[in-house]
Order: sequence, then structure tokens, then C-alpha cells
Amino acid sequence: MNQTRVRSTTPRPSSPAAPRPAAASEPATTGAPPGAAASALSGLGLFTVLLGAALPLIDFFIVNVALSAMDRDLHAGPAVLELVVAGYGVAYAVLLVLGGRLGDMLGRRKLFLIGMVAFGLTSLACGLAPTAWTLVAARVAQGAAAAFMLPQVLATIHATTTGPRRARAIGLYGATAGLSMVAGQILGGVLVAADLWGTGWRSVFLVNVPVALIGLLLALRTVPETRSDRPTDVDIPGTLLLAVSLITLLLPLTEGRAAGWPLWTWLLLGAFPIATIAFYLVEHRAERAGRVPLVPPSLFALIGLRRGLLLVLPFSVGFGGFMFVIAVALQQGMDYGPVAAGLALVPMAVAVFLVSLAGPRLVAKFGSRVVAVGALIQGLGMTIVLLTVVHGWPDLGVPALAPGVALAGIGQALQLPVLYRIVLADVPADRAGVGSGVMVTTQQSALALGVATLGTLFLSRTTAVGMREALITTLAAQLAIIALTGLLSLRLPRTVR
Repeated sequence: MNQTRVRSTTPRPSSPAAPRPAAASEPATTGAPPGAAASALSGLGLFTVLLGAALPLIDFFIVNVALSAMDRDLHAGPAVLELVVAGYGVAYAVLLVLGGRLGDMLGRRKLFLIGMVAFGLTSLACGLAPTAWTLVAARVAQGAAAAFMLPQVLATIHATTTGPRRARAIGLYGATAGLSMVAGQILGGVLVAADLWGTGWRSVFLVNVPVALIGLLLALRTVPETRSDRPTDVDIPGTLLLAVSLITLLLPLTEGRAAGWPLWTWLLLGAFPIATIAFYLVEHRAERAGRVPLVPPSLFALIGLRRGLLLVLPFSVGFGGFMFVIAVALQQGMDYGPVAAGLALVPMAVAVFLVSLAGPRLVAKFGSRVVAVGALIQGLGMTIVLLTVVHGWPDLGVPALAPGVALAGIGQALQLPVLYRIVLADVPADRAGVGSGVMVTTQQSALALGVATLGTLFLSRTTAVGMREALITTLAAQLAIIALTGLLSLRLPRTVR
């Protein structure tokens, strides 16, 4: 078992409002105990943490093609089914920054191990759930477990690699994230159709148990311990206000349509801006007083982080919405089975994986302009999908959809890994957990927001004008979102470290 502790050495910034960027050449792995060699992340260690990154993202999407089977088995109804998705997403988003902070304090390896064990146990609980409401509770717990595991991945990479090794590792993280979000839907369809040992939809959760066990054993041997040299107490007011802010936004948007937009949904939406302003004021006051808040406002003085997050938000809204809508449209509108619905996305998955591997070389040559080109290619792919739906509905086979979804995958792969690098490039190593927590919270919240907003648009239009027109409207809305990301990408720092 690797017991070497790796501590970041970035000194305290001279002013809370101006955190010092971590130089690319600065080692982030010194500070080990006397006589101990500093440990960098090995190839197997990188594989292990990337496995930990893949599991939560796969499980966000894996249920999309299993919802119909859950409904038949558990007699859940649309509102409870949406809670199966929303409960995971909201718990995940709410606790991500806290998970990053606890990793900085207590040790990122330790939190990664705890999160992996908890993820395996809660996946088992999901797979064995006897009722719909038991499944909802287990999914909330599963989202919380993911929130303690995932922030440690980027924080560990940030603290144990430098220069080209860090760029390659973050590129692989981006490839893993992009592939996992597509593969989750594909895997879900295959598992539901396979009905392994009569488990049906339950296999989409039970499959996590052996994978989590393998990840735990690998992590015990290959992942070095890292933590911040400036451990701080948990910011309880900030944590509570961040939770209130995200819940008052995501819960009513996700549940509102299925519940018929009752009064409580509007009250929560009205409380969202109040909670958000209160969160900012509390965090700003804490930092000015010399304390370290949950989300230091000074982090947003970093241009790369601020502008990168502005792109992660619409990118993830569009992607999350598309994946939910296409799963429903393929199965309910075009009578695809779960396997065919998954296979329709294979060209996207292959494109994401292959292009993400080439991304670091393209970024080294062209810088952040790769993101703008990626937005153009993604937009072209979505336009082809839109035209295919207009002219071919409802007789659309997998080959007809393949060119559009493949081009969209190429475009996505040229954006997401680069945005990860830009967001984290200037974050000091001792704030790696907080920085990665903020970024992943933004991404996860936006994915859930995409399901809520574009999903609601699609389902409400389906009731009003039919599924074909609803899908056309939703794809057009996503094209507008892609255009926005392309325009925002022009403001990114030209050089990507």
C-alpha cells in the first residue's frame, strides 16, 4: 500500500483577492515526510482515478433508457421517475464543492476511498430497491457518494502532475468524461435488454458493485495521498446556502412539469435568487475576514476559470438536455428498443474517445481556438440531425442518424477537455479540491438543468403538437446554445497551459 503523502507547496497568496497562479514548472508533489520521496501519479494510478470519474457520470445517464422498465416494475409514475433522475443529480451537485473541501482537509485519497465504498454500497441499494420511493432514497445517497469521490480525481491529478504530464492527464479526464456520458446511455440499453439473471433494470445499478470493488483495491495500492498545506474547517453557512441555492433551482425545474407546477415550485424558484445572493455575500464576507470560505470569490479573479466556467455551463445544459430528449424520442417516437436506442449513440461515443486523445496535440498547436472550431463542428452535426428528423421521421434507422451524431461527438471532444484545462490552469495547487469541486458542480448542475429545461420543453411540446415537432423545436434550441458557446469561446485565453 502506498502511504507516501504528497502535499502541495503553493504559498499563501499575498491577498485574498488575488490567488497566485501555479506555474507550470512548479512541482506540486513536494512536501512529503522527511526521507520520503515525493510520489507522482503512476499510469495505473491515473487509470484508477479515471475509473472513479467515469462511474458517477455513467450513472447520471444510465437510467435514461431504463425508466420505462422501472415504471412497469415499480408502478412509479412520471413524477417519481423524474425524482429517480433528479434525486441523484441534485444531491450530487449540492455536495460536490463540500467533497472537494473535505478532500483538501482530510486527504484526497482517503475521501476517494470512502466515496468508492459508499458508491458501491448505494448502487447495491438501488439495485435491490423494493419500491419506487426506496429507489429514490437510494439514488439520493448514491449522488452524495459520487460527490465525495469525483472532486478528488481532478484534485489528485492537479497535485501530483506538472507540465505535459498534467496536460495529458487532464486530456484523458476530458476524454473519460465525454465518453462516460455517452457510454452510460449505451450501457443502460444493453443491460436492460440483456436482463442478466432476470435482474432487468436493476442490472444498471448492480454492475457498479464489482467495478467499485476493483476500483477500491486499485486505489489502495496506486493512488498517493495528497492534501492542502492550508487545511481549514468546513464552511457550514456557505455549505448550507449553496445547498439551498441549488435545490431551489434544480428541484422545481426538474419536478415542476410532472407535478403540474404546484405553488411550492414557484415559491422555490422565487427563493433561488435570494439564496444565491445570500451565498455570495456570506462567502465574500468570510474571505474579507481572513477565513477560507467554501467557494472563495477570489477564485473567480482567475480569468481562465471564470471564462471557462461560462462555457461549461451552456455546453453541459445542451448536452444533458440532448441525451435525455434523444433517449425518449428514439424509444417512444421511433419505437427503438433499449439496445437500438443505445447503439444509435455509438458513433458519438467513438468520435468523442478518438478525438479527445488527439486533443492535446491540437491544443498545443492552435490553443483555445480549438474550442471555437469544436462548437462549429458540433453545430454542423446537430444541424444534420435536425434535417434528418425533418425529412425522415419516423422511419429513422441508426445509419441515418450516424453522420450527425458522429460530427456532434467530434465537436464535443474538441471542447470539453480543453475547457477542463483552461478552468484549472491557474488554480493554486493547495486549492485544487475547491477548484475542481466548483468546476464539476457547475457541470453537474448544468447537466441537470439541461434535463429540466430542454426536457420540459420537449415533453410539453410533445403534448401540444406531437413528438416530431417537439424534437425539431428542442434541437433548434440546442443549436442556439451551441452558437452561444461558440461566441463565448472567442473570449478564452488564447494560450492553454
